[in-house]
Amino acid sequence: MIFMKRIYFVLLLWIFFSCKNNGIPDVSGIKIELKVQRFEKDFFSIDTNNILNELQRLRIKYPSFINDFTSQILGFDDKTPPDSLTKYVHLFIRDYRFVKDSADKLFGDFEPQEIEIKKGLQFVKHYFPEYKAPGKIITFIGPFDGYSDVLTSDAFAVGLQLHMGSNFSFFKSDIAQDLFPKYISQKFTPEYIPVNCIKNIIDDMFPDKSVGKALIEQMVEKGKRLYLLDKFLPYTPDYLKIGYTENQLKDSYTNEAVIWDFFLNNDLLNNADQNIVKNYIGESPKTQELGEGSPGNIGAFSGWQIVKKYMSKYSKTSLQELMKTDAREIYNQSKYKPRN
Repeated sequence: MIFMKRIYFVLLLWIFFSCKNNGIPDVSGIKIELKVQRFEKDFFSIDTNNILNELQRLRIKYPSFINDFTSQILGFDDKTPPDSLTKYVHLFIRDYRFVKDSADKLFGDFEPQEIEIKKGLQFVKHYFPEYKAPGKIITFIGPFDGYSDVLTSDAFAVGLQLHMGSNFSFFKSDIAQDLFPKYISQKFTPEYIPVNCIKNIIDDMFPDKSVGKALIEQMVEKGKRLYLLDKFLPYTPDYLKIGYTENQLKDSYTNEAVIWDFFLNNDLLNNADQNIVKNYIGESPKTQELGEGSPGNIGAFSGWQIVKKYMSKYSKTSLQELMKTDAREIYNQSKYKPRN
C-alpha cells in the first residue's frame, strides 16, 4: 500500500510539472480544509439489538448528516413509528452487509479520491474565492435505487454503493440491469467520485435554469458546466467529465462536423419541444440517428465545443462572466462551424 501511495504521488508530480506550462494556474498554495468521515463504517457497526440508542449515538458524531441519511436516503421522517425504523435499519444492515464488505476492500484507503476532490476545490477557490465549499466528505452506503453523490449543507456525501465498479456482482443481476442499463452502470466507478462532487459544486453555484428552453440554449448551458469542469479538474480525462466511454469521446471529436451538421440539417437548434430536446440532452444509451456506437447526451458535447470556441475568441472573459452570459449570445458570437 505504501508503494502504491508513492506511485500515486509521483504520478501527481508528473502531471503537475507536465501541465504547468499549459495555462493551468498553480493552486498549490491555496489551503483547503477537508475532513473525511466514514459514516458507513460507524453505521454498519451499530448494535442491532439497540438501534434507536445507537442512532442517537451517531447523531453526536454526525449531527447534520444523520437526519439527511434517515429522511432523504432511507426515506423516513419524524412521524415514522420507532419500531418501523428499527425493523428497516436492521434489515438494511443485513441485506447490504455484502456491499459494506466489498466497499471496505475497494475503499479501504479513500486518500486518492480525497486528494482529487481537494485539488478540485483549490481550483474552485482560485477562480471563485468567495465560494464557501464544504469542509467534509462523508462516505455512506445507501439503497441502490436511492441517492448517491449529493451536496449537503456542510459536506460532500458520497454513496459508495454506486461506485463499486461496473463489474460489481450486483450490477450484473437482472434486478440491477433493470434499474441501471449498461450505459448508466459503466459510470459506477471510483473515478467518478471527484467528478460528481465538483459537478455538485457547479450546480450549487450556478443552478441550471435552461430547462424548457430551446435545444441550443440547453446545449450551451451544459457546455458552460463542462467548461468549468475543465478548469476545476484540469487533470481529469475529458470522457469522465461528460460521462462517455473513451472511444465514444474520441469518435465524437472525429465526427464533430457530422454531429453539428445533423443538428443544422434537421433544424433542431431552435426546437423547444421538450419531447424532442430530451433525445439530445441528458442520459440515454445512444443518439439513435447517429448510429449504434454513438453516445447519448450528444448535445452537451456540441455545447462544450461551442463554449470552448467562444472562450478561445474572448480569452479575457472570466468564468464568472461566462456563466452570466446569455447562451444564445455565446452561440452567436462563437461562430462555431467545425470541419472534419
